Amino acid sequence: MPSLRALHSAGHEISLVITQPARPGHRMKMTPPPVSVAAVELGLEVYQPERIRDAAVVQRLHTLAPDLMVVVAYGQIIPRSILEIPRRGVLNVHASLLPRWRGASPVAHSILAGDVETGVTIMKMDEQLDHGPVLTSRVVTIRPGEDTPALTSRLAEAGAELLVETVARLDEVQAADQDHSKATFAPRLTRQDGALEWEMGAEEIDRRVRALQPWPGATLPTKRGRVKVLKGHVEGSRYVPDLVQLPGKRPAPAKQVLGDA
Repeated sequence: MPSLRALHSAGHEISLVITQPARPGHRMKMTPPPVSVAAVELGLEVYQPERIRDAAVVQRLHTLAPDLMVVVAYGQIIPRSILEIPRRGVLNVHASLLPRWRGASPVAHSILAGDVETGVTIMKMDEQLDHGPVLTSRVVTIRPGEDTPALTSRLAEAGAELLVETVARLDEVQAADQDHSKATFAPRLTRQDGALEWEMGAEEIDRRVRALQPWPGATLPTKRGRVKVLKGHVEGSRYVPDLVQLPGKRPAPAKQVLGDA
């Protein structure tokens, strides 16, 4: 969403915004993607196909004949039939310093790994996952105690700013192939990733609690059963939950829910 607003503010002509269809959200109410909400606010045309590779989508883009396409956290592989349409290619804003953390969950994996810095990369897309040549990148330091939502927000703003700068200099920027031998991967998170145990140690638990917000979330065993831990801190050699949530309940201070346990 920051990238869309930044391109619009910079005066670029945005012919079409493609995003996912509305999905069931809280209490099964259909929830439009934030990008579509922002696009409507900006007076832009929105297209929400189920599958980007469908023939009707490809035909619509051929008819539109854009000079350039930009992809930000779209969630589907862009096929060659679409990559070949824009005269100046398809750019991707990726929330890591490629080739580190290719894949669906780069922000969470940077925190899980204990990285002290990450960043954003503007790359030219090819058919492989986060594999194309890099145009520009920017380092972002990971702050102590930072969780995935907070870091994602900062990376989105940094990516939007870098995208506008890169598009403005597109004829001058030299694309550089990634060193594929140094690639690491950030697969989609699963519910099982959030099942933590005290034996993991304080630092590991802390990284996981921060990295796995908001989904799948992290749980730890307590005298009240498994409890979702939303925030906590390392105190000496032990991990101390600060904010927890029992199933079906609102978040509450850990001392209130768990007592001294």
